[in-house]
Amino acid sequence: MPELHPIDEVAQAFRISVPALRYYEEQDLVRSSERRARVRQYDRDALRRLAYVQLWHDDGMLSLADSRAIVDSGTAEDRRRLIEEQRDAINARIRSLSRAVAVLEHMLGCTTDRALECPVTGGYIEARVDAALSGQDFADDFLPGGSGPMTRRPRVR
Repeated sequence: MPELHPIDEVAQAFRISVPALRYYEEQDLVRSSERRARVRQYDRDALRRLAYVQLWHDDGMLSLADSRAIVDSGTAEDRRRLIEEQRDAINARIRSLSRAVAVLEHMLGCTTDRALECPVTGGYIEARVDAALSGQDFADDFLPGGSGPMTRRPRVR
């Protein structure tokens, strides 16, 4: 007979709440093996699936829906396609966050009393206004010290 673990023990061991574990069941991410005295019990296969879901949700930073899609994917090709989509989205988010950090770091270090008079900030703002008035998309990284508005003219698409 397989060893079974009650829901509270599983939740504690996997560092999730009991309601979260129940929600995982509702979303068909994991299934309890049986119930004893109305308490959900999980066998090792269920725990493996839970750990696999956590790999994608916690470590891979995917939504539960995306995690389920990968866990339930039928072939390596299907799984690879889903993973590539998620990787590309995360890389885009990393680029966006890196840009935000560059802006914030510059603004923290800027000693100009009026931010719009700063050569970097002012140059960026002027280029952005010019792009808006010309009806073109504005694409600039605002990365002082290498590729920002102080060292090159912002790209206008």
